[in-house]
Amino acid sequence: MSTPLFDPREVTVTQIDSHLQPVPAHVLQPQALRQRFALPPAWQPESLTEKPFVDRAPMQAAVLIPIVTRSEPTVLLTLRTSHLSTHSGQIAFPGGKVDASDADAVAAALREAQEEVGLDREFVDVLGQLPVYVTGSMFHVTPVVALVAPGFSLHANPFEVADVFEVPLHFLMNPAHHRHHRVDWQGGQREWLSIPYQDGGAERFIWGATAGMLRNFYRFLQA
Repeated sequence: MSTPLFDPREVTVTQIDSHLQPVPAHVLQPQALRQRFALPPAWQPESLTEKPFVDRAPMQAAVLIPIVTRSEPTVLLTLRTSHLSTHSGQIAFPGGKVDASDADAVAAALREAQEEVGLDREFVDVLGQLPVYVTGSMFHVTPVVALVAPGFSLHANPFEVADVFEVPLHFLMNPAHHRHHRVDWQGGQREWLSIPYQDGGAERFIWGATAGMLRNFYRFLQA
């Protein structure tokens, strides 16, 4: 299977979820997030497996969903450089493959965040994990959710990361900003979510696996 050749920004939007309720502001505060992971509700992830577009053995990976505890919490995201072999030029969480030296997915996510953007572990308070998400490129990704105290300094690895930025958590947890896409591809259809965010004069086009994991986080917090 080959990597799909289309511009996701130009694919038809089939639905916008303005009929769904946003996560209440008080649920997005640090103490409420800690309580939610300490006593998780019964809930159902919405999307866990994408249609594969490469033919290879699965690879274990982990990403950090870093929630910066500002007065208005934000999520730290990266823009991957355009020359990378997988998911190049896309918006992503800090993360990558789980190495043999990593004790577990949490250790991998923390290591990758430090290597990619220079996020020091002393600022990170891990809350828990979301269900494994399988990407079309056959990465089995464990999302690790953490609070990040302000005051950190970032130093992006220029080989992997073209930019680092923050998006308000309340924006991402409002499904009125979640758009569904569908495209005919390889004799079938491929579907995904996007969450475009206007950052000053630039559009941050969050889509694919990153948007899918954020949608699962929305379902977890809204349950």
